[in-house]
Amino acid sequence: MSRRIWGAVGALMLTLGLSAPVAGQTFAIQGGTVHTLTGDAFVGTVVIRDGRILAVGPNVSVPAGAEVIDATGRHVYPGMFDAVTTLGLTEVGAVDVTNDSREQGDFNPHLQAATAVHPSTEHIPVTRANGITHAMAVPQGGNGAIPGQASLIGLDGWTVEEMWMDAGAAMSINYPSLGGGGGRGGGRRGGGAGGGWSQVEARYAEQVAQLDEWLAAGRQYSQAIQAGADIRRDLKLEAMARVVNRDIPVLLSANGGRDIRNAVEWAERQNLRFVITGGREAWTIADWLAEHGVPVILSPTQAMPSGSDASYSEAYSNPGRLHAAGVKIAFATFNSSDSRTLPYEAAMAVPFGLPVEAALDAVMKNGAEMLGLSGDLGTIEVGKMGNVIVTDGNPLEIQTEVTDLFILGRKVSTDNRHRSLYEKYRARPRARVIS
Repeated sequence: MSRRIWGAVGALMLTLGLSAPVAGQTFAIQGGTVHTLTGDAFVGTVVIRDGRILAVGPNVSVPAGAEVIDATGRHVYPGMFDAVTTLGLTEVGAVDVTNDSREQGDFNPHLQAATAVHPSTEHIPVTRANGITHAMAVPQGGNGAIPGQASLIGLDGWTVEEMWMDAGAAMSINYPSLGGGGGRGGGRRGGGAGGGWSQVEARYAEQVAQLDEWLAAGRQYSQAIQAGADIRRDLKLEAMARVVNRDIPVLLSANGGRDIRNAVEWAERQNLRFVITGGREAWTIADWLAEHGVPVILSPTQAMPSGSDASYSEAYSNPGRLHAAGVKIAFATFNSSDSRTLPYEAAMAVPFGLPVEAALDAVMKNGAEMLGLSGDLGTIEVGKMGNVIVTDGNPLEIQTEVTDLFILGRKVSTDNRHRSLYEKYRARPRARVIS
């Protein structure tokens, strides 16, 4: 998100009386080991003021009036980024009335996920208590669909306006599948219709042609607007114009090796900014992806193999194989209730070849770089958003606790439903033994 957008949102918050970072509100995280993800770690201080990082370094002075957080013996990291989620869009998966991640119809490029995000969902406090400070809420749709625009949200706020960082940060497009791949995280089998191979191919060609038509219509609409033509405003084509003009990236869903290759070749022909999402079988074409410079936001590693003949370790080793080939990767949960497991999706790949440093980059920094958000997110640097976590160990390890949490420059509580239930039942009365 650009400073211009942030400034506009901040002005809107103040106008509406919402809890934007208070002017002059300053925090100094002092004495911890700071992992900026831009170089070597050091013991020092991070200063946050008015929602952004004001200073960082080993010899930074604490400003007068700052609230000091003593991080001695602890670690300071950038907040983690769940780059593809349904966080805020889904409460109970099995209860339809609590799910608002999918709209009717296959082509809804004008719709933004942020308009359906529920700020009071129990999933958000649970997620952020594990160190995830921001996420991309992505609308869902069928094979070959354009479900809508993904929204970048900060995981704190009474209203969705307080959470908004960029309501139209990316466009979600589910590339048509010819079959293969699968599993949790958007995998689909077949071409979306029954019948033999000829029918599958015909359906696939029809779906690709539909996507081509939407992009062509977006280009024509953009050209007409630029030429000053007097045409009726069309919100769908206005959104597609942002895609074809490369104003926003495309989250291009594909999982099978053949489907990923087809999706990449299609997106390159259309001259789109894009990131592959899912990528369950990306390891099968890792060198080809590296050659084409294609980044991948991976579906969860804690998943079953994609087929009966696949290795049990297929999902575990996929990130390490891609990293070794030179493919930039990020992790995502593609989920709401499981968004809290993001650090463990990365940790699961470490014993199977992914270096620890690369795993940290993949949950903190890489997603922001892929999606054009690195000017504000992903590392601890002066001027960037104050999304910072303080931990008592490596955040990828399950026993590590997040002790302090900052989102959009605000100090946020780590209290959540999981913790309250733990405390409730931990304090239950012991059974009395009657002799």
